[in-house]
Amino acid sequence: MNAADTAWMLASTALVLLMTPALGFFYGGLVRAKNTLNTIMMSVAALGFVGVAWAILGYSLAFAPGSFFVGAPSYAFLRGVGLEAQGTIPHLLFMAYQATFAIITAALVSGAIVERMRFGPYLAFITLWSLFVYAPVAHWVWGGGWLARMGALDFAGGTVVHINAGAAALVAAFVLGPRKDYGRQAILPHSVPLTVLGAGLLWFGWFGFNAGSALAASPTAALAFTNTLFAPAATLLVWTLMDLLRTGKVTAVGGATAIVVGLVAVTPAAGFVCPMSGLVLGALAAFPSYYALLWRARTRLDDSLDVVAAHGLGGTVGALLTGVLAQKAWNGATDGALFGNPKQLGIQAVAVLASIAYSAALTWGLLKAVAAVAPLRAAAPDEGLGLDVSQHGEEAYARGEGAILILDEPPESPAPAVAPVIRTERGRS
Repeated sequence: MNAADTAWMLASTALVLLMTPALGFFYGGLVRAKNTLNTIMMSVAALGFVGVAWAILGYSLAFAPGSFFVGAPSYAFLRGVGLEAQGTIPHLLFMAYQATFAIITAALVSGAIVERMRFGPYLAFITLWSLFVYAPVAHWVWGGGWLARMGALDFAGGTVVHINAGAAALVAAFVLGPRKDYGRQAILPHSVPLTVLGAGLLWFGWFGFNAGSALAASPTAALAFTNTLFAPAATLLVWTLMDLLRTGKVTAVGGATAIVVGLVAVTPAAGFVCPMSGLVLGALAAFPSYYALLWRARTRLDDSLDVVAAHGLGGTVGALLTGVLAQKAWNGATDGALFGNPKQLGIQAVAVLASIAYSAALTWGLLKAVAAVAPLRAAAPDEGLGLDVSQHGEEAYARGEGAILILDEPPESPAPAVAPVIRTERGRS
């Protein structure tokens, strides 16, 4: 084992863990004030439910030696996962680092169904989804499964994380249906500064997400780190210019979204392309996601926070461009189509389509299974009141002495007030 590699992976694990509450801030600022806490809690709760599921079974299904499709249960309850070397770091640390990926991937899906899904069924869904969707796809790509054997490139999660979550978000949005106010009134972000803060923290954490995926303090980590810096910068630049050309204004929400799109797009390519290719990738990724956001707003698809456009489409563009721009001189693994290996683009396309098809089918099945036990949608009065109160019994922004009184039981009717007797000077009441 190597002390420098271990130190870097400890730091990277903490950085990626920070990304989940950062995602909560990013999403939380984009919803109405009455749903702020519910939206943030959809991310924060994944830390507990998905984290525990990962330790009990998810890690084993993803990374234990098994079939081409899924890992065996040999690592269940972390049996055999100790301080022995996994590469140049402790096996236990590798498991913990991968846990942070599972957590944030499940939390990403919440952006498509905020402001209308009941919290209990949501927790059941993301726990099951992390085991039956995320873990098998992670095994396909990173655990020695069939896509790894085929030679699919996914440095830090374009296929495993973003395309996987994007497909699930699309299905979840269809199954849940639109919010009751969708298309009837403007649904505006209640706190743009909160969203920008979330985007900044996501970018900070993403250095652990991408550079940490080198699993060592190595030149490859330095390459991934640099691409994580410059690809989103290129996306932000192009997005800003498109906003200026289209409307003459540059929105902060658009800028925050551009940063996330650039980060998503470079994720599968971060350790496989040179920095200038990373810049090109980031710039190109702005176009499909930008126009997909504009198109989606004119449809009845209520993907509330545009998970499909930002993560699903951004991840797809990044995964495919990895098959074009990968360069063996930089990654030591393989070249892409632009450098004499067109076959790699076909392999990347297979990985993208397989992830979409599997995630979409299993997500639909899991949502229907949860719905058979408990309703997925919040009742219309609860949705109108806001899910902060109806699902959590608290408010993000209390005004005065408390805007809403929440009681477990209705109060007893007060005794009828007795009108006071008023005496006049003449002694008459």
